[in-house]
Amino acid sequence: MMITRRTFMLSAVAVTLFGSTLAGCGQSASNKPLAPAEINPHTTCDLDGMLLADYPGPKGQIYYVGQETPVFFCDTVELFHTVLAPEQVKAISAIYVQDMGKADWDQPRSNWFDAKTGFYVLGSKRHGSMGPTIASFAQEADAKKFAEQWGGKLLRYAEVKPDMVDLSGGALHDSRM
Repeated sequence: MMITRRTFMLSAVAVTLFGSTLAGCGQSASNKPLAPAEINPHTTCDLDGMLLADYPGPKGQIYYVGQETPVFFCDTVELFHTVLAPEQVKAISAIYVQDMGKADWDQPRSNWFDAKTGFYVLGSKRHGSMGPTIASFAQEADAKKFAEQWGGKLLRYAEVKPDMVDLSGGALHDSRM
């Protein structure tokens, strides 16, 4: 049996559509909710390759639709920059950040929560891996306490805007690089 070019193309489109239907709605084909992944000593930042475990401050991770593993960010500014970038065209299934009300700032591990439900402090005196960062908190009371101690403005997820997440600050002002 000879397959025509048209038959081949229609089959390819059908397979693509069927496959994306299985993995749709922000969940894997098995319909398990996506859980945050833990960082380990070898986990690297998707943007710059930095080892997450080597730097202070809150980290982030994004699951893109159809991916079983997240991409990691060594800083919440990098995460927000990626999510809010106008050229961001990948569909996102889940976004997690660390709760700095529970995590150790200097060596943050675990304590992940849904970024869209969080409270954030912008402009504090605390720095993350890339310099000035956005501190992330699961509880508003913890964010307020942090802002009282370290300064900064309290924001909800939807209040973080692209002009607040400029990536030029970190590397340009790091004298160790």
